[in-house]
Amino acid sequence: MDIWVVFKLLGSLALLMFGMKSMSEALQKMAGPQLRHVLGAMTTNRFTGMLTGMFVTAAVQSSTATTLMTVSFVNAGLLTLVQAISVIMGAHIGTTVTAWIMSLGFSFNITDFVYPAFFVGIILIYMKKHRIMGDFLFGIAFLFLGLGTLKATGSDVVMNDQSGVISAFFAQFNDANIWTSLLFLLMGTILTLCVQSSAAIMAITMTLCSTGVLHIDQGIMLVLGENIGTTITSNIVAMGANTQARRAAFAHLSINCLGVLWVIILLKPFFGAVCQLVGFDTNMPSTDPSFPVKASMVLAAFHSAFNVSNTLLLIWFVPYIEKFVCWAIKPKKVDEEEDFRLHFITSGIMKTPELSVLEAQKEIRDFAERIQRMFGMVRELLNTKDDTAFAKLFSRIEKYESISDNMEIEIAKYLDQVSNSHLSDETKAKIRAMLREISELESIGDSCYNMARTINRKVQNKQDHFTQPQYEHLHQMMALTDEALTQMNSLMKGRKESFDVNRSFNIENEINNFRQQLKSQNINDVNNHEYTYAVGTIYMDLINECEKLGDYVVNVVEARMGTRQKEA
Repeated sequence: MDIWVVFKLLGSLALLMFGMKSMSEALQKMAGPQLRHVLGAMTTNRFTGMLTGMFVTAAVQSSTATTLMTVSFVNAGLLTLVQAISVIMGAHIGTTVTAWIMSLGFSFNITDFVYPAFFVGIILIYMKKHRIMGDFLFGIAFLFLGLGTLKATGSDVVMNDQSGVISAFFAQFNDANIWTSLLFLLMGTILTLCVQSSAAIMAITMTLCSTGVLHIDQGIMLVLGENIGTTITSNIVAMGANTQARRAAFAHLSINCLGVLWVIILLKPFFGAVCQLVGFDTNMPSTDPSFPVKASMVLAAFHSAFNVSNTLLLIWFVPYIEKFVCWAIKPKKVDEEEDFRLHFITSGIMKTPELSVLEAQKEIRDFAERIQRMFGMVRELLNTKDDTAFAKLFSRIEKYESISDNMEIEIAKYLDQVSNSHLSDETKAKIRAMLREISELESIGDSCYNMARTINRKVQNKQDHFTQPQYEHLHQMMALTDEALTQMNSLMKGRKESFDVNRSFNIENEINNFRQQLKSQNINDVNNHEYTYAVGTIYMDLINECEKLGDYVVNVVEARMGTRQKEA
């Protein structure tokens, strides 16, 4: 085979994959804001979940995108595992639309419509208001140009195969036996895994079968292999996610493997029914003018029939699939203090700005909860008398401070990646607010660590103990501060429309007034020799740090509510 023909085949495949990616991304941008609400409004009804997965996948033309969205929603705690399994099942039905789009390319000369699509697309791209629609037209034009070139080049290669090398290679697999079928099943899986696009392998399969080089029996085994291979992407991405997300990805693999297993057992009657439905005769000669169209249609029909049948069969066994994946994927036993990994943001699961913002919001909520736990440790440290327990607790606070620094940096990096996308003004405002939130949360972490260091300094220097009134005042101040943190976390968990922001402002005023009262009292107590000046300094350092922490909490609340930054 001429080297230029090889490059032409590879180039047309690349065009097809690029077109598929561009078209899918454009559809996701158009549907982005709605996708989050559609998936977020899921109920425990598995049939609703299946329909949601089906329509979302049909809308964005990518089962991988839907599956990754679903895994990311599970990772963020927005979907349960049962809901995710039903959505993934629906995605298997929705993805069959892609095969039918490709079969159109074999029904008529689709490249005739490509160049007008390019022309209209470039006009829409320069009309910024309709840029996404232009991207979609470019994507679908590239897809069909790649498919048309692949089909034409494949036909030329077969026609010019004077020595019959290609035909002879595939002819040796024409004997229908279990080993040949399993070989093509494995080939379909490996090729899809390598290319990371079931659509590309489906196009190759249709091209080979439509030219008569590959027997239709082997073609359907490649299609089944593609169904397994396409599940690998979500499993690779979910490796860095939490346990529930890894279970959702494994369920995706399990569903397709179970489907392939039962369809192989019933392959003859099942495939016969599909051929009868389409009107395809397996003995039809490849020289028949209608053969390319019929071959591509039967592959698309088989792909649809398999996924629809598998979903309708396994939808009744969702609870058992959940039990199986929970048994297979055990939770990781990771010490929280040693776990510097973000829980909800994982590399690779970033498909649309809307979904990315959701991921980051969930991560910030976890950040805020972690910060309040850190403050709880500081309160505990103040009352710890045992030296060993004190040292252990102080070490934990140090680790938490390091984690808070890392979380701020990693979330900021992620938001910076999101901000490189085409964003609406609303999403840009959200990202600005979130960047301010993580900065203020990290400052709260610094305040907690400063307080812990102050207490540690007092213990190490063997300073006199605080007086009973000092302890009582510190506990009162810390209780007020903890209440401010609780209010902040209730805002982060709930909806800002139902949050009473005045409650946070009132607590901050209480903290400020109490600080002023204690400051005046401290001067009098030192003058009256109630305690030493050094003890009074440490005491006021802790009180002042609580007051600073309260200011940072209000800053987080303001950023979340979208109100004006408080004047210093």
